[in-house]
Amino acid sequence: MSDPLMPELPSAGGGTIAPRQPTDWTTDAMRQRIRKRYARERRFRRLGLVAVVMSAAFLAFLLVTMASQGLGGFFRTEVALPIDFPQTGIEVDKAALDQPGADLALAGAGLENIVGSAAIAAFGDYGPNVISDNAWLTVREAIKHDPSILDGRAVIHVPASAEIDRAISETGTPEAEAAVTKLQAENAITEGFNWRFLSASDSTDPTQVGIWGALKGSFFTMLVTFLIAFPVGVLAAIYLEEYAPKNRWTDLVEVSINNLAAVPSIIFGLLGLAVFLGTWTLFGHKVGPLLPRSAALVGGLTLALMIMPVIVIASRNAIKAVPPSIRDAALGIGASKVQVVFHHVLPLALPGILTGTIIGMARALGETAPLLLVGMRAFIATPPDSLTDKATVLPVQIFLWSDEVSRGFVEKTSAAIIVLLVFLLAMNAVAIYLRNKFETRW
Repeated sequence: MSDPLMPELPSAGGGTIAPRQPTDWTTDAMRQRIRKRYARERRFRRLGLVAVVMSAAFLAFLLVTMASQGLGGFFRTEVALPIDFPQTGIEVDKAALDQPGADLALAGAGLENIVGSAAIAAFGDYGPNVISDNAWLTVREAIKHDPSILDGRAVIHVPASAEIDRAISETGTPEAEAAVTKLQAENAITEGFNWRFLSASDSTDPTQVGIWGALKGSFFTMLVTFLIAFPVGVLAAIYLEEYAPKNRWTDLVEVSINNLAAVPSIIFGLLGLAVFLGTWTLFGHKVGPLLPRSAALVGGLTLALMIMPVIVIASRNAIKAVPPSIRDAALGIGASKVQVVFHHVLPLALPGILTGTIIGMARALGETAPLLLVGMRAFIATPPDSLTDKATVLPVQIFLWSDEVSRGFVEKTSAAIIVLLVFLLAMNAVAIYLRNKFETRW
């Protein structure tokens, strides 16, 4: 019977050649070493499998938790509220409702009291707790859209309160559950997709909040970050790798860049606060902040300083990976140094450069600490229209909502996290597409 650890070898004549029989002590030692090696390989394979399973389990737990808690934020519960406007005694100039200042015409109409009284008349003493605190805003928009409803009785679908929302999706107070049962029996409660969550900005009422303002602020901030960090980082990498002389000065620059890539993000927030929002002295006179506080421009500049070392390091590694033969061939046919770099080296290094940019931009998109220091944690009720308008970003918005006392913000926080993940995946998908498009194999 042949030994699997000492197999027979085929001979040139078609037969087999028996292996040389070693001494007993050599065979035992060899077999022991082989068994130990195979045992180590099996243990390593099992550890790798366990690591993969644990990573997949944690990811699945995260996604399931976010989906279970956040999907409710994309839906809105509405209550059919009947209002008899003639009986309320409301006095509004209908002609003024067609003008740009329609909100001013309705400002003194007392819609808050009218809506509260209508809720009590329709749902009893618990009525004000059935509808949202800002339900009168929906009534105001309905009046602006159709002023003729002021002439009679109208049924307006207003957002339900957070307490009613919670009683539908989970266990609520006995009063809320009784109100839900009554509303469902009267077909006075409906649930649909919450478009306002995708089109509105921050609010003190969890039923009125939206992520459009923060999403737009994130887009502006990432745009500024990319337009500054990408070209500066790539050009710095090209100079250090292709043009800079190898001396102590360049060694010091390389060490500094590597150290900056490991600096905590809050340090860059302090740097942005001092440089862009600090007070400067010019010819003995104090000059105010150079840039507006809480603006996407300031946040983008701060994040650009933070991710620039990452882009420089990744770009240098990508440029260094280009084979020297390509440079030699280009120089051999008469190309200049600039032509070699920008016509041959840079296109081949672009996939690696974009990979480093993806990593840096993903880090910038999820940052909160540096943006808190430059004032981007303000209450922003209106989406920004330019880079200098006051703005906030999705991570900061999530942080602010998670700190709210009202339980209605819990599902809004998870829903905002889902939007942030989708935004991150979309940004990475575009970058990966560009990387694969420019990728060249040699």
